[in-house]
Amino acid sequence: MRYFYTCFVQLYRFSAFLAAPFNSKAKKWVSGRKNIFITLSTAAQKHEHWIWFHAASLGEFEQGRPLIESIKSQHPQYHILLTFFSPSGYEIRKDYPLADCVAYLPADTAKNAERLLTMFKPEAAFFIKYEFWFNYIEALHRHQIPLFYISAKFRAGQHFFRWYGAWFRKQLGYITHLFLQDENSARLLQAIGIKNFTVTGDTRFDRVVSLARQVNRFPQIEQFKHDHPLLIAGSTWPPDEALLLKLVGKLPEHYRLIIAPHDVAESHIKQLTSQLPVSYQRYSSFDASKACRILIIDSIGILSQLYQYADFVYIGGGFGVSIHNIQEPITFGCPVIFGPKYQRFSEAVDLVQSGGAFRVRSANELVDIALRFVSDPGFRQQASVICKSYVGQQQGATDRIIQALSQQFFTP
Repeated sequence: MRYFYTCFVQLYRFSAFLAAPFNSKAKKWVSGRKNIFITLSTAAQKHEHWIWFHAASLGEFEQGRPLIESIKSQHPQYHILLTFFSPSGYEIRKDYPLADCVAYLPADTAKNAERLLTMFKPEAAFFIKYEFWFNYIEALHRHQIPLFYISAKFRAGQHFFRWYGAWFRKQLGYITHLFLQDENSARLLQAIGIKNFTVTGDTRFDRVVSLARQVNRFPQIEQFKHDHPLLIAGSTWPPDEALLLKLVGKLPEHYRLIIAPHDVAESHIKQLTSQLPVSYQRYSSFDASKACRILIIDSIGILSQLYQYADFVYIGGGFGVSIHNIQEPITFGCPVIFGPKYQRFSEAVDLVQSGGAFRVRSANELVDIALRFVSDPGFRQQASVICKSYVGQQQGATDRIIQALSQQFFTP
């Protein structure tokens, strides 16, 4: 089975090479791994006592970040190797100051895994959430290097729980310990005989709460909002924007709308703005002397902090693969609305059940719930309180993991 798995890894790698001339993300994925072991070898020779963190992309890095910061604070003798699978993580965090080496993850082959571990000789490895790379897992096990999963989350449809999943289930036994987000993950693992886990919660809540406490001001946003109520639509895709276009004309004139598309390419921004039925400006060229009802965020990296200004929020992605992160807006007490694909996120499921988040399946449903927020401040405030209370209950995962690691790894 390992042979077939490795063939699949190589096939993915070959596909990325084929797509690179036509796709900017694939091009970065390929070029970033060119001569990767020269880069890694140079970094490995500079220090000893390495700990390895691996994240798929930016969102998973943010889940691991509180733990990196805690370890560097309490155990400064360790040096951090930080790897990413995706360009969207590496390109944004390649200069992360607490990491002594930031790099792309070499393709998951037995040879690459052996080379990386021989170079760095990490004393422990931490993989974030879903990052199951089985050749690396096997090599870490063979080298007797502790492997911990942080904020891991399992779903019934994963291969571990299918009739053909015996080999994948065996790999879970090579993991030293899994720190899980939720009880549902624990039940799934128990059902297949896996016991090396603890439910500690999602470390990203610690990160977003920390960010909310040191949030920056955005004068242009404050000028745009002024004393108007504000709806922010974050990480939107074309299906989300199609719904929002039908909502715009029904919002009261005193309402303001910020749209932050997931894709900020010029072609997409032009396509979106050509359809807007009311006055708009772009964030990059905002002029406070010109009145407008919609502001388009045409840059990346600031959305998480803009939620401080919102009265309620629409989160994109729910009409595609899955919704984007809702932890950032709910930390500011913003009720959230999203499409029907939200089941991957425990917080979304919990808040839909408790009344802090709202799922919509059509433009009419979006209009109905948005106008209820507009017309019923008490309803909106109740949803806001539910969100804030939920965030308060979810804090502390990082401390729980550090406490457990103090017994399992960071021993005197």
